[in-house]
Amino acid sequence: MTTTDPSGPQGLPPTPSHTVGPFYGYALPFPGGEEIAPLGHPDTVTVHGYVTDGAGRPLPDALIEVWGPGPDGALPAVDGSMRRDAASGGFLGRNGVEFTGFGRSRTDADGHWYTRTLRPGARGRNAPYLSVCVFARGLLVHLFTRIYLPGDDAALAADPLLARLDGARRGTLVAVRESGGAYRFDIRLQGEGETVFLEFR
Repeated sequence: MTTTDPSGPQGLPPTPSHTVGPFYGYALPFPGGEEIAPLGHPDTVTVHGYVTDGAGRPLPDALIEVWGPGPDGALPAVDGSMRRDAASGGFLGRNGVEFTGFGRSRTDADGHWYTRTLRPGARGRNAPYLSVCVFARGLLVHLFTRIYLPGDDAALAADPLLARLDGARRGTLVAVRESGGAYRFDIRLQGEGETVFLEFR
């Protein structure tokens, strides 16, 4: 049965969760989205990696959202990631001082993404981690995961989520330390070595 009622589902435009990309790399990024840490902050870390599909091919149009607490483990409660000028509506960007804990990074032609943020502190019984949301073509619903940074083996071993996973699966959530304060974290959407994704109910 068809209907012409504009208030019915047929009269509504599709939303991002109904639309298979490429879409996210054009509509959702904002200038400076990768630069979460205030410029020159001593606790800044760079986290980067590649997003690949089940065949190991890079996804050049994915979008990675990252949220995280500050080094003290507290979640920021400040505005500023996407500030706009009240008079012109133009994008102002971050103020360069406050830490918002939130950022977006699109992948490049090789599927590479990065963000610069503050090293997260522990919260409760959890080892320090960054929360991640992945948007990509072919995903009707975005995916959630975590990035744990190495450095405190006891905290990683005691983390409630990591403790429930076998070694190979656990390794898909722990970044690899590189030189110069950088960490590599690749995201495999499916297949061998698939990243552990979380479901929230």
